[in-house]
Amino acid sequence: MLVAANSQSAMDNAVRHLVTRYNPKGNRIGWLMMASILVEAWDLYSIAFVLIFIKQQFNPDPLLLGLAAAGTQGGALVGALVGGWLSDKIGRRIMFLATMILFIILALTQAFVTSVAWLVVVRFLLGVPLGSDISNGYTYIMDSMRSGEREVMGNRWQFMFAVGEVLTLAIIAVFLIAEMSPELVWRVTLGLGALPALIILIMRHDLPETAVWLVRRGRFKEAKRVSHEMFGDSLEMLPNEDVTVPKASTTAFLADIRKDPIRWRATLYGWIACFCQGSEFSTFAFYLPVLFVMVGVSSILGTNLVTMLLYVIAAIAGWVGPMLTPKIGHRGIGIAGFGIVFVSLLVAAWALYTQNTILLPFAAAAMLWGHYWDASNCMTIPTVVAKPEYRGTASGFAYMFVKLPSFLAIFLFPALFTAIGQAGATLFVAIFPLVGLLAAIFILPEIYGYEHD
Repeated sequence: MLVAANSQSAMDNAVRHLVTRYNPKGNRIGWLMMASILVEAWDLYSIAFVLIFIKQQFNPDPLLLGLAAAGTQGGALVGALVGGWLSDKIGRRIMFLATMILFIILALTQAFVTSVAWLVVVRFLLGVPLGSDISNGYTYIMDSMRSGEREVMGNRWQFMFAVGEVLTLAIIAVFLIAEMSPELVWRVTLGLGALPALIILIMRHDLPETAVWLVRRGRFKEAKRVSHEMFGDSLEMLPNEDVTVPKASTTAFLADIRKDPIRWRATLYGWIACFCQGSEFSTFAFYLPVLFVMVGVSSILGTNLVTMLLYVIAAIAGWVGPMLTPKIGHRGIGIAGFGIVFVSLLVAAWALYTQNTILLPFAAAAMLWGHYWDASNCMTIPTVVAKPEYRGTASGFAYMFVKLPSFLAIFLFPALFTAIGQAGATLFVAIFPLVGLLAAIFILPEIYGYEHD
């Protein structure tokens, strides 16, 4: 039967009851969701570190090589939208298991491709579960942890990305020191992404569906059972029979967030911040060659080690930012992060214009620190303010705004960089953190500890 008014009230009470209570298992689930980002960091960015070997072997045209690098970003754009919607429609657990299985199959497949064209196809397909897993992971975190703590956990995603990048670079450095053949280096590096995915799949296998999603789908019997197993709480406010609930839709999500000005402003900021941080980070790679030349790095191994050092700094920033969130709030993290990036880029532009390039490595390190702050909560904010029945869709929409600039920058920014030079391009990139800073100041309401009525 369709959900009645008393059942709707019971659903609201049960969800409020779940999200305001704490259990250590919720924290465990949060870390398990974060662990999957290591896999994503490996699959998304390992290609950048081995692209030189792929180019040496196949010598493809620049467009095809660019598609190989950008393929996962394009696939992730599709996966974010489709995966988030499916997470709301068919459940969090089945989507998690499906994405990990696809991770394993496609990561192994890319290690055996016979041409760059096939690599492009496989990496695009690989991007679909990558984008889906991010949006799905955030719904699990928001469903399983209480307000405040779930936001700190959600803000750790950039820390996990940095750790994944450091691990990738460290393993590639070992391969280079061992004098492994170039072909073997790139094939093993890409294929190794299947190993952590397999470990996480095994760890996730017995993870139940979230009680919050089951409540919102009207599956009260299963929700009561899962809540009892997870939290020792049988949700007595729920009736002992299931009800039929109208299915959520994307249009319903977009209409719903406009009803509440707090949720709308927070969501709008999340979209803007996702696009701005994605743009500033995607263009950062164009500064790395300048840095390498300045510090006298010319070998592939040296490049790997210097890049690894930069991401160690990023990992520290990614850990510190979430710890400060309860003290300075989401607005504080956003303002500080975008502000640091904006000032760093102005300093970098001045250094390039005046040939005081000794300042550039310090400006780049500061930029990376600020980026790992301003990017930390851009996914958390839209997901935490969304109603539970729309969380997957909300997370997928937000991640779309991360992947879109990441995909476009690979094709558009090199031409701009060549046309207006390093200093001019640096000033252009500064537009993105400036927009993010203004959005944090004037659009974002403080929503740390936000709970639905």
